[in-house]
Amino acid sequence: MGAASFEDGSPFWRFSLTFYRQTGVAPACLALQDSHGVDVNVMLFGLWLASQGRELSLRDYESIESAVGAWRDGAVINLRAARRFLREPPAGFDPQAAEALRARIKGVELEAERQQQEALFALRPAQDWGQACDPAIAAGRTLEACAASLGATFERDALAALHAGFAGITNG
Repeated sequence: MGAASFEDGSPFWRFSLTFYRQTGVAPACLALQDSHGVDVNVMLFGLWLASQGRELSLRDYESIESAVGAWRDGAVINLRAARRFLREPPAGFDPQAAEALRARIKGVELEAERQQQEALFALRPAQDWGQACDPAIAAGRTLEACAASLGATFERDALAALHAGFAGITNG
């Protein structure tokens, strides 16, 4: 996340870019994505709502998953897999050409993620997402619901980084 040409967008997209740049947040998000299958965009949506004092429940996560899961599975994950594959191209392929292709795919992957976030943002007015409460409490409960939706227990270090990043941008 974070290419300069992607700075414009919904308030949710701008929140995501700012949050993702907080110390330790990107590695925590990637670790949760790789170890538990976290859809980082969905988790960020929950944290963006938490920044407004709204917490997502397990039921909310299930509803969101049904709205964006097909896009994530068909576009985002496939682009990510192609990008990762090109880190070390097979023998017989020009590494520089593969890296150039990888860079283009990375841009397309970022655009696919931005479109997923726009779809998530569009859901907001159609739902009264979550219970109202203090943003820091909402963030904690939202992360708990995210983990529960995956049947996972998130690592303490990752949670600590996410909470610190959240406090860093919400002053909470």
